[in-house]
Amino acid sequence: MLAMAGWPHSSGPRPPRWPKRAATRPFSTRSSSRPHRPLAPPTTSSSPATIHPSRCTSSPASRSTSAPLPPHSPPRSLPSPLPPRPPCSRSSAASSACRLLSSPTARSPHSSAPCRRPLHPTCTPSPSSSPYRRPPTPPLALLPSPASARSPASARSPASARHLFDEIPVANRDPVCYSSTIVGLAQNGWYEESLSVFAGMRVNAVDSTMYALSGALRAAAGLAVLEQTCGIHAHAVVVGLDGNVCVGTALVDAYGKAGGVDDAARVFKGLGADRNLITWNTVLSAHAQQGDVQAVIGLFNQMMELGFAPDGLTFLAVLTACSNAGAATEAEFWLETMQSKYSVKPGLEHYTCVVGAMARMGRLEDAESVACTMPCKPDAAVWRTLLMGCVVHRKVDLAESMGQRLLEINPKDDSAYVLLANVYSAAGKKNEEAEAWTAMRDHGVRKEGGRSWIEVRGLVHVFVANERRHEQLLEIYDKLTELILEVEKLGYKETDEGFGHHSERLALAYGLISGAAPSGKVLRIVKNLRICAHCHEFFKYASMVIDRVIVVRDVNRYHTIKKGDCSCRDCW
Repeated sequence: MLAMAGWPHSSGPRPPRWPKRAATRPFSTRSSSRPHRPLAPPTTSSSPATIHPSRCTSSPASRSTSAPLPPHSPPRSLPSPLPPRPPCSRSSAASSACRLLSSPTARSPHSSAPCRRPLHPTCTPSPSSSPYRRPPTPPLALLPSPASARSPASARSPASARHLFDEIPVANRDPVCYSSTIVGLAQNGWYEESLSVFAGMRVNAVDSTMYALSGALRAAAGLAVLEQTCGIHAHAVVVGLDGNVCVGTALVDAYGKAGGVDDAARVFKGLGADRNLITWNTVLSAHAQQGDVQAVIGLFNQMMELGFAPDGLTFLAVLTACSNAGAATEAEFWLETMQSKYSVKPGLEHYTCVVGAMARMGRLEDAESVACTMPCKPDAAVWRTLLMGCVVHRKVDLAESMGQRLLEINPKDDSAYVLLANVYSAAGKKNEEAEAWTAMRDHGVRKEGGRSWIEVRGLVHVFVANERRHEQLLEIYDKLTELILEVEKLGYKETDEGFGHHSERLALAYGLISGAAPSGKVLRIVKNLRICAHCHEFFKYASMVIDRVIVVRDVNRYHTIKKGDCSCRDCW
């Protein structure tokens, strides 16, 4: 609003796509100094508060994780459902927009890699008897722009598809047109645009479909926005689609990736006999992100009793839970069991989870042995996971070896330089730390900027370190100063004044002054990078001062901080 830069979370969400810096929320490009209107108009029949029962995936595969997150990919088992291809009398612009979104090589604005998953069936003209026929309109009004229609490059861009969609007169946009656009944008990683189109569909009183709701929920899951998820859930109840298995599975996914595991479990139970393997994998992933091994194994046993056959994603969720919990012995057991008992061949992401579990527990030599002997070739995520373990356990010699291997794969990987500098700093080697930063600069590598965001009454407020543009800037810094003084009374010591203005602390201060959640309720913050050790410690003290539970989703995992203790057990 965060694959998450180190630990593997393959079964979890993709690293959340953070909002553009200039936006106060992810659905507009206005300055962050002005709040925006809520994404969608509130419903009158029910409210999200009463309805909802909220890398990143992260998965380890991304830069910060070993596979798509979760909080960074799966549920990869949860593709947004697509409507069947009906005959339609769609205009040339509408057909072009659908083709652009459904192109197998459509690109995400956040990634240079093509998206290989099919998005939406190409719409083709049909006889005038089509049930989706629109009233006649001037032909020029629906023509695609020449650049979009003629340029091969733009023909593979969701941006061009959105442009064509905008050219269609509002009165001529039917449910299929809206649904295909929402789903296509969400699957291409254009989460903000997808939610914007969904909001427009509601404002224009176009009937919602299971595809539109599933696509909007996929976008909300990608941004890890709990309040938007609750709003879409409320709308699904109003239109009577909350019991649909596709919508329900998307709700489980969105709530899980937003950290609302209890809400995800309630929706999951409400689906009853309609639950399928995808639904089971999704709820397993939601619990796995929290490192709740007992809950994941319990659900796995229930699934087996009902006759479902586990697949690779099922075991990926189990191993991710073990990795997040540092349960190395259990991870080794499940890696062996999936092969010997269930005949499921483990992939690179499964081995990465085992490596992560061992690294968390300080078994770095064993983890390196697994990485070197596994049947698949280790990727950057594997070595980054080991390097992160070296930072946590201050193994300088091994860290240098892991950093070298990581840079051999990608010389421009900023995380390698940053983590090496961190391990040198923790070991008190100031000269080596300075050399790491110098090498990073000499190679033209720039550190990714840290951003944190918090959702307040449906609006997303984005912060960077030493924020200077928020309209309540003075109040935020005053509250943060007050909070620092209070935690110091409990024994916290600030080692560097620069840490005091990190983005996650500013987001916390704003959440307190803005009433992001009622007194006693959970404060939820999302960060695109790994939360630093200093802020992590600060948050533990702050949870005691404000007597609130603080949930931080960083690029690695969820941190549920309560009364001075964190669910990560200080290893992330």
